[in-house]
Amino acid sequence: MAVDAVGAAAAAQTTKAKNTLSGNFDTFLRLLTTQLQYQDPLEPLDSSKFTEQLVSYSQVEQQINTNANLETLLTLSKAAAGQNAVNYLGKTALTAGNMTGLENNAATWRYSLPSDATSVQLTITDVNGKPVFTLPGEKNVGMHEFVWDGKNSQGTALPPGSYGLLINAKKGDGTSLSTAVTGVGLVKEIDMSGPNPILSVSGRIIGVDDILGFKS
Repeated sequence: MAVDAVGAAAAAQTTKAKNTLSGNFDTFLRLLTTQLQYQDPLEPLDSSKFTEQLVSYSQVEQQINTNANLETLLTLSKAAAGQNAVNYLGKTALTAGNMTGLENNAATWRYSLPSDATSVQLTITDVNGKPVFTLPGEKNVGMHEFVWDGKNSQGTALPPGSYGLLINAKKGDGTSLSTAVTGVGLVKEIDMSGPNPILSVSGRIIGVDDILGFKS
């Protein structure tokens, strides 16, 4: 797998730092040799100063090597993430949040109720949060799957894209029930050109971290 632009830039900086350090160290050794060759025997040079400089060079070299090792680990981590993401292709994924993709006149969500409700209203919104369709939902406790045909309140088919699901569920005393919503969609494409894999799920572009699981 090719290293991305960020990794390539970091690797170039490491190489440059190594070359600079090597050149400086060579210069230092030449100066040290010259000074030792021509030092006054009655007033010899303080060797502790040279020792301190040698230790400093060693510490800088170790830091550069550490950075190089980190770059290698990042590249390997990216490759592993990409290989794992490839396994997602063709699977129906559960995605974080209340957004999902409308594709081929179908958009799917899952929502759960913590207890039975006396009334449940489902509201479909566009990507800007504007309501486009409302209908009653399932009232029983547990997980429910809802498939929308992509038509608005006037019966007009809406274009493919991202849509959200809002749920207003109430108990018998009128208080609201807390609900959890996830999107459902088919993983069709994976883009691994960046530092992290990007997935196309039913037309929506999301990151790997947005995948909560897969539908059996």
